Amino acid sequence: MLSRGAFSVCNAITDHNNQAAGASSLIGQCHPRFFNFANQQGRNLGLPSSGTAHKWPVLAVATGEPNTKQAGFEPSLADRLRLGSLTEDGLSYKEKFIVRCYEVGINKTATVETIANLLQEVGCNHAQSVGFSTDGFATTLTMRKMHLIWVTARMHIEIYKYPAWSDVVEIETWCQSEGRIGTRRDWILKDYANGEVIGRATSKWVMMNQDTRRLQKVTDEVRDEYLVFCPTKLRLAFPEENNASLKKIAKLEDPAQYSKVGLVPRRADLDMNQHVNNVTYIGWVLESMPQEVLDDYELESITLDYRRECQHNDVVDSLTSPELEEDAAIKATNGSPTSKQDGGESCQFLHLLRLSGDGLEINRGRTEWRKKGAKR
Repeated sequence: MLSRGAFSVCNAITDHNNQAAGASSLIGQCHPRFFNFANQQGRNLGLPSSGTAHKWPVLAVATGEPNTKQAGFEPSLADRLRLGSLTEDGLSYKEKFIVRCYEVGINKTATVETIANLLQEVGCNHAQSVGFSTDGFATTLTMRKMHLIWVTARMHIEIYKYPAWSDVVEIETWCQSEGRIGTRRDWILKDYANGEVIGRATSKWVMMNQDTRRLQKVTDEVRDEYLVFCPTKLRLAFPEENNASLKKIAKLEDPAQYSKVGLVPRRADLDMNQHVNNVTYIGWVLESMPQEVLDDYELESITLDYRRECQHNDVVDSLTSPELEEDAAIKATNGSPTSKQDGGESCQFLHLLRLSGDGLEINRGRTEWRKKGAKR
């Protein structure tokens, strides 16, 4: 699943018993909101309530482990070189990325997998910038005590213009509460050269007990730990009514029109917790797309609903069928660039990833495609 943390965007259920002892320390560009939160949590974080932290040892927020640096928060080399920081109000995070040659595909532009990886990266860096996720995952101290984890429920990405090699992309991200058992993370992607919005994304998460694997409500204590870093007013990457990120995905029934069976995770597909990274799921979904569509169309949006995790020894089948036109109509409002049925300029497909052996559903998906070179 594309992240198991509301603040980070790393994959798979976190194995909290196998964290590296040398987890990275809190970074040096913390916003004043972090210090205010730290003062409120004084005993838990090992910070003096007076806020004079410059000579005191601290504990990492996510792990509770002693920090290797003093509370002066000296930035690391990576922090100084990274082209990202919290925004002025401390409620979102922006970072710039240069598209590398190995991140582009046959169309000479960044692939959707590249985009998804950048979303993961900026989410993880946001988590670190507010003092969470020193172990790479956005669990708060209370969550760790209660053996709670974030589980991705849905991911929706729309790309209006793919960046090319050497283009600079700026990504902004932020988190907000989503009901009593969940939270959400949104992203906006811009062409840094001209400020044009070239993509948007949103994700939803639920909280799960790591031991029982049952969903659990987000407690007020946990909510208070992360909401201090979230916008107080609702801010959505997709504010349009009836936008595609809200559309329910119908289950694809057999027989599917296209399929690719026997997909096996490579070692390179596994993350630090020995689970399949969710960007791999995107690749698996696209494996069963018909070649004639890939030749004439480019992916405009992808939505994935996550049902279960995939292990390194699982075998996966990828199924794809065109979505019926009467089920695919999307109502675009407020100038949304979301695709519509328009005489062959776009097409939609339903997808299903399942375990080969017992047919259990891993995730279901929906993609929209536009004609290459079509105006958008």
